[in-house]
Amino acid sequence: MSDPASLRPAGPPPDTPSAPSPLASHDLDPDLFDAVARARGGAAAVAVLCRGQLGKRMLLAVALRRALPPDAGFEEPYRRLSELHREDPDRWRRTMLYPYLDEGLARALAESAQGGRPDLGWFGELVRGGPDALSGSRVLSAECDGVVLRVRLDDRGPFRAVHGHLPAGPQTADEVRHWQRLLDGAWRVLVRRHPWHARAVAACLATLVPLHPAPGGTSVSSAARRAYGAVALSPPGDPVLLALTLVHEFLHVQLGALLDLVPLYGPPSPARYDAPWRPDPRPLDALLQGTYAHLGVCDFWHTERAAAPPDPRAEQEHTTWYGHTRDAVGTLLGSGELLPPGRRFTEEMRRALARSRAVPGNLEPPPTV
Repeated sequence: MSDPASLRPAGPPPDTPSAPSPLASHDLDPDLFDAVARARGGAAAVAVLCRGQLGKRMLLAVALRRALPPDAGFEEPYRRLSELHREDPDRWRRTMLYPYLDEGLARALAESAQGGRPDLGWFGELVRGGPDALSGSRVLSAECDGVVLRVRLDDRGPFRAVHGHLPAGPQTADEVRHWQRLLDGAWRVLVRRHPWHARAVAACLATLVPLHPAPGGTSVSSAARRAYGAVALSPPGDPVLLALTLVHEFLHVQLGALLDLVPLYGPPSPARYDAPWRPDPRPLDALLQGTYAHLGVCDFWHTERAAAPPDPRAEQEHTTWYGHTRDAVGTLLGSGELLPPGRRFTEEMRRALARSRAVPGNLEPPPTV
């Protein structure tokens, strides 16, 4: 396949001596790009996007160090972070991939640009003690057929409100056990019926943030643009719905990371578009995010129709989400706002949907990339 220049993001600026290491190139193989668009990027795509997130966070840290005076409390933990990169690369990576590091650095940079002195105590705690220092050490672990998912249950860390819903407080022992039971069941569903999603989720997801349900008890979930590796949710009704939520929110996380490397649409415009799943018209970026996540929803229920025994919800849910996602793809393609990579991405979504009507059980085999 050809390798169009539009899929090759411009390389980052040269690193400075104060940064932990040179930034690697994040060129995307076009076949992998297409697989991501079909929600079939797997662990190979996660590895590329994760490197992009590391580079982005390094640049934010360098920019913040330059913006702050030496007595702002950032210099010492920044030096320690650089030492970690040399002395303990695994710990450095875990620290850099703390989901809310992106959000915290971006807020501090914005505050310093307005003449403020941001509180960076959280950054020092993170560098000294790792993610556990901010989020606690509760870990949920699920295993099925040798495939393992380990996630931190973050019920106390900073920046959790970025998900747009009310975070729950510290979880009781009974609540933690309930989360574990739900995750065990959801992981069996994903590994045995959706292994292509299970591998990607296991490679990316690091944190679950408990939320309060919406008024009336309706479950809510969220992925935040600057929280790579985190999914926030209230406890769903059953393990199948948790499996569906993990797929849906993971795709939001994945698309956000892709957008950090490859622009898919132009500058924001005042145009608004109908989203079949919402009453309010949406800007193009929100419509693209929703369409991509609902490609995963359609895919999930398509596969659940072939389960033995099939989930009684699967046929109606697939029919509903297939129609909504197909209509939204058409709206995106007709918007005139997509850049060439964005049009290619959306065309691949449309092809994946078309295959879901013809092939029982799976949109396609997992990619060999």
